[in-house]
Amino acid sequence: MNSVLHVPTQDTTQLIQRIQTVTILWMTVEASVSLSAAWMARSPALLAFGGDSAIELLSAAAVLWRFRSSAQERSEKQVARMAAALLFILAAYVAVVSAMTLLGHREAKTTYWGIAILIGAAVIMPWLAKEKRRLSAITGSAALRADAAESALCAYLSAIALVGLGINAIWHIWWADPIAALVIVPLILWEGWEAIHGKACGCC
Repeated sequence: MNSVLHVPTQDTTQLIQRIQTVTILWMTVEASVSLSAAWMARSPALLAFGGDSAIELLSAAAVLWRFRSSAQERSEKQVARMAAALLFILAAYVAVVSAMTLLGHREAKTTYWGIAILIGAAVIMPWLAKEKRRLSAITGSAALRADAAESALCAYLSAIALVGLGINAIWHIWWADPIAALVIVPLILWEGWEAIHGKACGCC
């Protein structure tokens, strides 16, 4: 059943724009720090998380554009398909890197910057997801609802990656990092599948 799109008031539109702006600013920091830390520490879990964060940044920007202009639904679907393709590529790449790590071609190192950004995401993303869900209910916006689902998924991904990095940091069990990344891969694939079909995943 399709949701009914309600014309939002000016106050609601401005609130949505503020929430999306906060999302874009945070996702820029989150993606930059996590991908940099992933590169330095050779961490598959952080690579999966940071890659997903970069794609969510694209999604948040698309929703902001949607509520700042008279963007057409067709354009919104094109952005969703592009994000889905990027998610599938990311999932394949993370799976290969994780397999190489487990086979001993590379070893994940401890990264405290990575752990810090994951803790930040675990705190901030559930709040953003909650606000977006509330605003999507008011406006009936499928795009905002899907973005809320992505924010919720980001929180789950941060928790999974944090477990892997935490185990590696405390007990020096290096394979916990790539195993966490492999747990994240199906979630990224699911997010891509839902995006290409124009749906929000059921995780929010």
